[in-house]
Amino acid sequence: MFHFRLVLLVAALLCSACQKSAPEAPAGSSQAATDFVSIEGTQFRLRGKPYYFVGTNIWYGAYLGSAGATGDRERLTRELDQLKAHGVTNIRVLGLSEASELKRAVRPAITTSPGHYDEELLAGLDFFLAEMGKRDMKAVVYLNNFWQWSGGMSQYVAWFTGRPVLDPDVTGDWDGFMDNSAGFYAIEAAQAAFRDAIKVLITRRNTVTGRLYSEDPTIMSWQLANEPRPGSDASGAANAQVFSRWIDETAAYIESLAPQQLVSTGNEGWMGAAGDKALYVESHKSAHIDYLTYHLWAPNWSWFDPQRPAETYDDAWGKANDYLNWHIDAAQQLGKPIVLEEFGMNRDGGAFSPDASTRYRDRYYRAIFDVLYQRAAAGAPVAGSNFWAWGGAGRTTNADFMWKPGDAFVGDPPQEAQGLYCVFDTDVSTMEIVREHAEKMRALVR
Repeated sequence: MFHFRLVLLVAALLCSACQKSAPEAPAGSSQAATDFVSIEGTQFRLRGKPYYFVGTNIWYGAYLGSAGATGDRERLTRELDQLKAHGVTNIRVLGLSEASELKRAVRPAITTSPGHYDEELLAGLDFFLAEMGKRDMKAVVYLNNFWQWSGGMSQYVAWFTGRPVLDPDVTGDWDGFMDNSAGFYAIEAAQAAFRDAIKVLITRRNTVTGRLYSEDPTIMSWQLANEPRPGSDASGAANAQVFSRWIDETAAYIESLAPQQLVSTGNEGWMGAAGDKALYVESHKSAHIDYLTYHLWAPNWSWFDPQRPAETYDDAWGKANDYLNWHIDAAQQLGKPIVLEEFGMNRDGGAFSPDASTRYRDRYYRAIFDVLYQRAAAGAPVAGSNFWAWGGAGRTTNADFMWKPGDAFVGDPPQEAQGLYCVFDTDVSTMEIVREHAEKMRALVR
């Protein structure tokens, strides 16, 4: 592992990333300007104090907040209260989806076609953010998706090349899909349309609060995409330079529109960088990327088998522990905070039903939270975490557990079985673990 540490050291010496400090309140303004999350060294700051958070993912926030057919505002406000009571103060949410013929893409979409947007869903995001603001919660809003479940990059490729989308849920060709999706980075017309969408959202005036998104301290960070990758593990390395340049240039554009808010990548870590640790470091060196992100998916990466938990858990945890600590060390070398913004595990036996037990999930959550707390308490740049994902009161009645338009949202995206990784409102033991961790992280500020 010595050579990777050397790469990190060199990266740190070369990195000249500026730190985003708390903006000063203009003369005659309210306290709101100091409510933005800022960065000092390797630490998030909020209102003059360190900011550590425990969060979750509610990708469907705009949908649930809509006054239209997808919405359930009573459920949304009730569940935000439930989350806040358990110490959850940060939510990662999808900001834009793209209309697509992809089999498992969510419908309807926010971007109905290039340059055209569904106002009803955008108003749903307005409501969601307004309700978060009432509860002093912070949002991380991602602006695109490498994967197919919200249209994402592959839909942009189809729009601007005229080629049909490569649908992995139909073809089973995931490598081909990933390489096609990564083609998005180099298509100039697609990038122009994406920047139009970015500008529409960041400069939007919230119809509930009257505040511009770019001036709303509820939004902690704008994120380039959900899990952007350079391509497949086999071919992604050849796209490394294009990938890193896209991150830097897109982040700079977002920063120009929203200078008071942070910018992040949404990347999974080195597992999302074609398995290349040096590329992960390189792609986070940009002065316009304020903090590092990483995701941890022991089941998806075949480290853990829910059908053989006793035989596979210990080895999976060993790999997960190494993965956690490697990325924290990388952030330390780059001099930036880091957030574990996705992690999850199956219910026992790989079941999807809310009635199934969660012994291994609970064990896994406790172990992850213990690492994050111990490293943060020792001064490492651990800023927070977001578990994947909040399912709340959502339930499916479909025999195959797969989402269909009109179904309730449960946290698992449409390409996955509903109940695969989400935490339901009846998962008392899991949420107690979340609450206990939140209390310990809050204690670091006292």
